[in-house]
Amino acid sequence: MTDPSFSLPADPSRRRGSPAAPAVVIVGGGPGGYESALVAARHGADVHLVDADGIGGAAVLTDVVPSKTLIATAEVLDQVRGSGDLGLRTTRGDDPDTDPSLRADLGAVNARVRALAAAQSADIARSLAEAGVTVHRGHGRLTAPDRVEVHGVEVQGADGPRSLRADVVLLATGARPRELPSAPVDGERVLTWTQLYSLDALPEHLVVVGSGVTGAEFASAYRALGCRVTLVSSRDRVLPGTDREAADVLERAFARRGVVVRSRSRADRVVRDGDTVRVVLTSGEEILASHVLMAVGAVPATEGLGLDEAGVRRTASGHVEVDRVSRTNVGGIYAAGDCTGVLPLASVAAMQGRIAMHHALGDAVAPLLTRQVAQAVFTAPEIASVGVSEAEVEAGEVAGETRLLALATNPRAKMQGIEEGFVRIVVAPGAGTVLGGVVVSPRASELIHPLALAVTHRLTADELAAAFTVYPSVSGSLAEVARRVPQHT
Repeated sequence: MTDPSFSLPADPSRRRGSPAAPAVVIVGGGPGGYESALVAARHGADVHLVDADGIGGAAVLTDVVPSKTLIATAEVLDQVRGSGDLGLRTTRGDDPDTDPSLRADLGAVNARVRALAAAQSADIARSLAEAGVTVHRGHGRLTAPDRVEVHGVEVQGADGPRSLRADVVLLATGARPRELPSAPVDGERVLTWTQLYSLDALPEHLVVVGSGVTGAEFASAYRALGCRVTLVSSRDRVLPGTDREAADVLERAFARRGVVVRSRSRADRVVRDGDTVRVVLTSGEEILASHVLMAVGAVPATEGLGLDEAGVRRTASGHVEVDRVSRTNVGGIYAAGDCTGVLPLASVAAMQGRIAMHHALGDAVAPLLTRQVAQAVFTAPEIASVGVSEAEVEAGEVAGETRLLALATNPRAKMQGIEEGFVRIVVAPGAGTVLGGVVVSPRASELIHPLALAVTHRLTADELAAAFTVYPSVSGSLAEVARRVPQHT
């Protein structure tokens, strides 16, 4: 999961164990932590990684890898159920759209989810061991800008906690689900997204509180698995921070699939009564369910790190304050990932960690540019985006022109029965430089890459259109929408 092309050759004068080898201590074993550890090891540093929750962090063990594994299963079932129009029939001749024999064994699904997460964690742990990184199982705490104290059963010695000296410290402790006092989580009927993988039977009725990325993804997945789903949104639409037309496509897909969206509704409290859970809205209305997923955001895991003692500044939200090369205000201390609040994406955490370590060890680095970050929402259909949005153009924040092409005109989409979705491109007026784009489609997370390359390398729409695409392919619509931009000289 590393990016070798990003690394520079190791300096032979700083071989691990030599007097000149810098001591690097990393707190947190998620993408920001393990990626930075591998970079530091390749540069000959003496690297120590302190981890309390499991190598890979939440991204691998309780968040990204598990959720996308679950979603992959839901996606297959959704495709099979929607294959009646393609001429597929069950052995009884039934339309798969309505065949009651198609069902998900959630116990088996979640067993596979947990096994894959554990296997991915083990793979990363092996990479760290092979690179010579020393892993300490425990909680790390700054006692000085150049000292990290490690607490934990496996590291506690007779003389107390272990103290590690550091020339460079990187904090990558991530975030945890936000919990509300009015909706006590019990891990059985009222759950956070980290606890869903312990369920061994499909909920009869799942109420998802929160319509951001996490809420939308799980609402989409559990409906595809066959669960009755109600999504409670305090906003006027799902995915309030996403492209408006993309969110509209998703809402229509939700309606067609039977997801009930309660817009402009706020959950006041959640009360469990045996096997029933009551979601009480601020309007006084109650929604009865078998299970409730609280998807109301995350809070940075920055308490107990000794930040105040070390003089490391935090924002009002509790995130570690960093610049674009991941430096904190204290020399030698860096931070990466969700604890910084830059963008809550595993890919961003990994890039922050790599940039931080290259910078700390004296390499020339390019700062993180959030405009170049591609991101996706893994619903059905997926929504992927990069760069400048149409909303920014309409608000006059960025000068740009937009072009949109519906996927309904794409021959491969027709073959696959894809009726929803579109591609949009945003270009600079005059020059035609690609500033951003949106893809709404199955596998949009894969299709966004050409647009991300165009944004990163400042390609023009003409250059994007000139590249060959396979016929027929959904990616052909990326070139086609670029051809609809007036040519520039």
